[in-house]
Amino acid sequence: MHATWFTLLGLMMIAYAVLDGFDFGAGALHLFVARTDQERRQVLAAIGPLWDGNEVWLIASGGCFFFAFPRAYAASFSGLYLPLMMVLWLLVLRGLAIELRSMLDHPLWRAAWDATFAGASVLMAVVLGVALGNLVRGVPVDATGYFQEDLFAGGGRAGAIDLFTSAYGAFALATLSAHGATFLVWKTSGELAARARVAAKVLWTITLVLGGLASVMTAIAQPALFAHLPERPWLFLLPVVAIAGAVVALRSLRVHRELRAFLASSAFIAAMLLATAGAMYPVILRSTLDEAFTLDAHNSASGEVGLVTGLLVCMPAVALAVLYFSYLFRSFRGKATSEEHAH
Repeated sequence: MHATWFTLLGLMMIAYAVLDGFDFGAGALHLFVARTDQERRQVLAAIGPLWDGNEVWLIASGGCFFFAFPRAYAASFSGLYLPLMMVLWLLVLRGLAIELRSMLDHPLWRAAWDATFAGASVLMAVVLGVALGNLVRGVPVDATGYFQEDLFAGGGRAGAIDLFTSAYGAFALATLSAHGATFLVWKTSGELAARARVAAKVLWTITLVLGGLASVMTAIAQPALFAHLPERPWLFLLPVVAIAGAVVALRSLRVHRELRAFLASSAFIAAMLLATAGAMYPVILRSTLDEAFTLDAHNSASGEVGLVTGLLVCMPAVALAVLYFSYLFRSFRGKATSEEHAH
């Protein structure tokens, strides 16, 4: 059951990264690809029916993490309290910007919320990458099963943000921006879609370069991550799928196959995260102080009976969520439009 819950939690986080990822990317880019008020409302119309529903996967992941691996949950949420509060406020600001932007018909009001939406989206993408970098590198879990990590390194303490995790933050920002631009090409039209197409082509090239850099830094800083590769040969296929996804996305953008480009973009993110999770298993929080203090899917899990019962409750809910999202994307298929006076 430990492996089952680790896999389920990983798939939920992948779903969140793919679905809410294009929201963050669209938000990060919309000041650059959308030049007029009508074009910016078209961006919001594209993500409007989806953005809050996408965050269901973040909430579900947090709930399953708390239930299935309570020791790792307690350690991570106490040790990374400040970054998690930043995530909370950034999500709040994004929601407020979307909901309040058009409540007052004034250029300064809309410009302020547009800047808030873009800034919060950029920071959210970076924070998600930094969080992934911390999981890959490890955190200073001690003999108590807890750790303290400041935002920046100093005073002999490790920091959540350093050169290694910053590389992951830059990679995440480039990836989600490319994903968001690809989504906008698929869901919008006119000059907005044309500018998004140009941005996507550039960003996918940058993503591949930064992805290679992050991989090299990982091999140097955390070689233990690659220790399981010989016994898990299927992991070798995932980087190939990821690179193929980026290449297919680029090619599809050139030949105006927008849906195929978005699906390839989603495959890139899913394959990269699945490869990371597969290489890390069973580790959840690797200790940088002593490997004996590492929290994994075995020593931080709930009891077996509870895990079985929780799975019986969770699976119908997950199936319902998948059906709902299938219906949602089908209902809002086609290009998003923005009425000229629909503030």
